[in-house]
Amino acid sequence: MKFVDEVTIRVMAGDGGAGSSSFRREKFVPKGGPDGGDGGAGGDVWLEADEGLNTLADFRHTRRFAAERGESGMGRQRTGKSGKPLTVKVPIGTLVWDCGTEELIGDLVEHGQRLQVAQGGRGGLGNIHFKSSVNRAPRKTTPGTPGERRELRLELKVLADVGLLGMPNAGKSTLIRAISAARPKVADYPFTTLHPNLGVVHAGQGRSFVVADIPGLIEGAAEGAGLGVRFLKHLSRTRLLLHVVDAVPLDERDPLDDVRSVYTELQRFSPDLAARERWLVLNKLDLLPEDERAEHARQLVERLSWEGPVFEISALSGTGTEYLSQRVMSHIEALREQEADAAPTDQDDDKHETE
Repeated sequence: MKFVDEVTIRVMAGDGGAGSSSFRREKFVPKGGPDGGDGGAGGDVWLEADEGLNTLADFRHTRRFAAERGESGMGRQRTGKSGKPLTVKVPIGTLVWDCGTEELIGDLVEHGQRLQVAQGGRGGLGNIHFKSSVNRAPRKTTPGTPGERRELRLELKVLADVGLLGMPNAGKSTLIRAISAARPKVADYPFTTLHPNLGVVHAGQGRSFVVADIPGLIEGAAEGAGLGVRFLKHLSRTRLLLHVVDAVPLDERDPLDDVRSVYTELQRFSPDLAARERWLVLNKLDLLPEDERAEHARQLVERLSWEGPVFEISALSGTGTEYLSQRVMSHIEALREQEADAAPTDQDDDKHETE
């Protein structure tokens, strides 16, 4: 299925039903008075995050969503039936923007989280509401109000703990295949990855993290070269970046230039993202004789003046990938514990309420 990360849809809440103009018609009650009921309310439109979806592809062909309108009121003071609300399922990680105002309406990041995006119209008033001492047989009613109409832009940012970053053909897709069950396309030419791929890495009983492989960057991506920086937004939610580098390029490119080019494009796209913790992963070292690998890696790290963690792997053969996965898992678990400790507890809330 093609990955779709942005789509525009139109949502229409139901109109409210009209109020009824009715009079009592009973035997021996010739002047029974008004008894017209109110119209029913129109249905609302909701978006709901669903963990079973991972793309916006379902919206490629269906982009118009309308809830039911309310029914008109009836005699004997009966209110019309309200329209059924409409719930539209979207992937977790969906940002919802109002196209008219460019306002961010909501961010759906948890399974089952709901967001009302269009409110149904109110039902109209029946003629019973207009009875008075001077008007005992009113025929006045009000129509229901129209339901809210909105044009929305849905933007998906994949939810992953770890993001893979690097030039085309650095081996990111091979790495995600080596450490997870994801099976992205792998070939010996650039840009085989045309959309983000997600993989779940199992690092032991009850221990796992999600890794995202995005299309490779080239110099000038910020100006639209190659596939541009369109998919870099998917790294904005990650906790850790793995910068995958082809340490032994066959075309004699300098890996140092590759690292600097990717970092430059990252800075142009988002200084905050560029400042995120980044680990260096030197890939394809199996192309060198075994006794030359360590020295080659040492020289490359020295030239880069790299101060963070460095990993020497071969994604193709799997060498070093298990160690990398375990280190990442330990790091992610530590970050999760820090986030849990920093999160407010129910006791803290009770304390503030007491104060």
